[in-house]
Amino acid sequence: METKSKATLESKQYLTFILDRELFAFEVLKVKEVLEVTRITKVPKTPSFMTGVINLRGGVVPVIDLRLKFEMNGNSHTVDTAIIIVETEFDGEIIIIGALVDAVKEVIRLDSSQIEVPPKVGMNVSGEFIDNIGKKGDDFIIILDSSKVFSKKELEYVKEVSVNDITAGEMAV
Repeated sequence: METKSKATLESKQYLTFILDRELFAFEVLKVKEVLEVTRITKVPKTPSFMTGVINLRGGVVPVIDLRLKFEMNGNSHTVDTAIIIVETEFDGEIIIIGALVDAVKEVIRLDSSQIEVPPKVGMNVSGEFIDNIGKKGDDFIIILDSSKVFSKKELEYVKEVSVNDITAGEMAV
């Protein structure tokens, strides 16, 4: 009985999603919500993987295309394309970012016996972004660390996105 409680204490929930036919996940505690793709306003002079910003209840949220960030082939939006709103910490402050993904799958629970350290080679995504590899049934799940997906420079840029840039982006679209 005690072993089960220990395993339960060590388990975590993850939101799984698809990128280029591969299964990825963010820890649920870092996910604020999932949105259908809405109008994304382009912002001038941004990195190619930053698709723009969205209005989320009056707040400006930058949206990053994870396919482009991970140097995967680009993909046109489908009915399943979604924006996962995640939070990450930067300089002691919580920053909210939208992650554009091909499709959101489900929330799963993995215990520590189902989680392993990622291999050093053979991954389609840079190891610097990966927290762990999960295994559920026959599926392997690449668990991303939301604090490592975005570099310090990128987070500084996101933090500096100003109302002037957004207005200029709306005019340019």
